[in-house]
Amino acid sequence: MRTLNALSTRVLQICAAIGVATGLVGAVAGWLTPVVVVALPIVYGLVLGSHVLPGIIAQELLRMPFVALLTHLIAALVASAFNPAWAGRFLGTALLFGAIQEGVAALTRYRAWGAWRFFVSAVVIGAVVAVVVGFAADLARLPLWAQIVYIVLSVLGPVAWTAAGLWVGAALRRAGVARPPRR
Repeated sequence: MRTLNALSTRVLQICAAIGVATGLVGAVAGWLTPVVVVALPIVYGLVLGSHVLPGIIAQELLRMPFVALLTHLIAALVASAFNPAWAGRFLGTALLFGAIQEGVAALTRYRAWGAWRFFVSAVVIGAVVAVVVGFAADLARLPLWAQIVYIVLSVLGPVAWTAAGLWVGAALRRAGVARPPRR
């Protein structure tokens, strides 16, 4: 399937490195969340969308099963170290987003790696975010224009972060990070 062995030490190290870097992004998102939810809740989808990064970067770079879920879990643990009060949310988000990304990849039997596939998972995640957070935040209390903006940004947030993740993953691929070591 790939020149990198499934869950080899090298794959685990790459997932860990991506997980640490994106876990720091997740920690910042966690710190921003209370401020955004109180000050401007309609843009929360943009903040929450940042949590797609671990799986997108890992899948774009490694193009193999289970790397999205593994990298998401590592990122959640890193983010939790910086904001322990949000540990359950970080882990729940990691499992949900990682499962969606792995599920979309599994539907294509881990053979389709075009950008479209990543954006399908981003739209699914955005829709889930819009619905779940919409109920939790009592979206119905907002004026209609704010509800519409909230829904649009909840879907566009993961899409925008997916584009950024694809760019990072492609740059890491060009830099040779996914190539097996020479013997």
